[in-house]
Amino acid sequence: MNGRAELPTQTEDKPLSPPGKYSCEAVERLNGMVVSVSGPASAVGRSILQQGGNAVDAAVATAFALVAAYPPAGNLGGGGFMLVHPAPGEGKPVAFNYRETAPAAARQNMFTREDSQYTHKAVAVPGTVRGLALAHQRFGSLPWANLLAPAVALARDGFIVDPNLADLLNTYLADSPDKAEFQRVFGKPGGDPWQEGDRLVQPDLARTLELIATGGPNAFYTGPIAEQIVAEMERGKGIITAEDLAGYRAVEGEPLSTRYRGRYDVYVPPPPSAGGICLLEELNILQNFDLQARGRWSPETLHVMAEAMRRANCDRARYVGDPAFVQIPGKLTCGEYGQQLAEAIDLHQATRSRDLAPDIPVSDEGLDTTHFSIIDQRGMAVANTYTLERLWGTRIVVKDMGFLLNNNMFGFNLFSGFTRADGKLGTAPNTIAPGKRPISSQTPTIVTENGRIRLVTGTPGSQGIPHTILCLIVNLFDFGMPVQSAVELPRLSHQWLPDQLQFEAPERYPELMRSLQELGHTVVRYGPRPQGDAQTVWVSESGSYVGVADTRRSIKAKAEGY
Repeated sequence: MNGRAELPTQTEDKPLSPPGKYSCEAVERLNGMVVSVSGPASAVGRSILQQGGNAVDAAVATAFALVAAYPPAGNLGGGGFMLVHPAPGEGKPVAFNYRETAPAAARQNMFTREDSQYTHKAVAVPGTVRGLALAHQRFGSLPWANLLAPAVALARDGFIVDPNLADLLNTYLADSPDKAEFQRVFGKPGGDPWQEGDRLVQPDLARTLELIATGGPNAFYTGPIAEQIVAEMERGKGIITAEDLAGYRAVEGEPLSTRYRGRYDVYVPPPPSAGGICLLEELNILQNFDLQARGRWSPETLHVMAEAMRRANCDRARYVGDPAFVQIPGKLTCGEYGQQLAEAIDLHQATRSRDLAPDIPVSDEGLDTTHFSIIDQRGMAVANTYTLERLWGTRIVVKDMGFLLNNNMFGFNLFSGFTRADGKLGTAPNTIAPGKRPISSQTPTIVTENGRIRLVTGTPGSQGIPHTILCLIVNLFDFGMPVQSAVELPRLSHQWLPDQLQFEAPERYPELMRSLQELGHTVVRYGPRPQGDAQTVWVSESGSYVGVADTRRSIKAKAEGY
């Protein structure tokens, strides 16, 4: 294929105009910007910037504030990835990997199909506190304790519950009658349902955060909090030990990157972020096609995007695991490999997913994360995504500590050699081993042009994460959309298995969906929740910062700048 491929001719009955969109908030400021799913947490980050802190200071403060203000996904007991791009002229981008690890007692076949992800055995060794501390040690400018003080206050004094959080509290409390500490910590005093306008106070969490503020990360990994985590494991027959906690380390390294359309450098975290590899592979495929000539909402453009996603996710299953345990082919993020995959795409017919991987036996037997984006006055940017794996994690709250534990052992492929058509994978690179980190779709992303930051973004959404970011990049850099429109417009995702093209609210766009079905795609509605919430900072041509709070999952998502 020489340069860009020719796509089929556009027909009159196939739409070129953008379908309906979600409503998102956009804020433009000159000095700094913080965008997160929580208004109180975004306000904390902005306050740190106004006090003279840099983007990493604000990121640490925002991350801890989310523990209090957005407990379904903000976390002490989970892990994630942070991407830092220093101010212009001050160094190269850095990736911090603080993904959880399997305890020393973990074994490949430790789970049965009857095991629940809401048990102590499902908890991996948390990485969040070590990861934030490592980033602060490397780049922070304000004292550690100062950055935790706002989170302590949010937990101690409480904050006003919004409709989204009230609904999540009521739903998960009703669904977890056997989780006594979860009920005690998050149940409304008096036992009534939570309502918008109520105040959530978390005194146990406030005391825990004070311990971390004064004692640093060691308070969590070798001090009084560690003792309580181990006691919690012993109560519930979990397998994390004091040695597992004391031995946990976050990792600093180089991001992966590719150049898109010859102009834009896209930076993502390296493995075990599988989402980063998927996004770069997809971009390297797409830049062989002239999407702009066809129009953003032509079925041909969506077809090529879906085929790129399908191939990248197949490679994800076949190759990607923790690089400390698995050798991952370097070709996956190379432009030449992207061109090779692009040449194999049939522009008139969808590929069967199974045909891409005849070597992977497939049986027919029959999510949650949060992201924030920050940029400071000097141009340092942070993209951070972290997770408890599912909303509220295991729903296990460490007794008297007030924080939730993850269920990230279920981020591994639990049953080696048993891959199902519904998307449950059994491929070897991501099976359980002691000390190993499960792969993750988390993809905090920074895009630069000529060394100047243009985009800072990321999202929750499991395997849909890199696809949400792909849609955003295509909207901005292929079609030149205003950033608010780029975030608001509907998204698509294809994760190889199940062999389905997922689209937000397909019933609203029958003509477009019919055209995709004619190309051979099985189109389904993405759900039950919308496809991610891409909390985004855009740097305009004039140098101002535009923060877009994606309100798909919470109407209280907020961009705060100054």
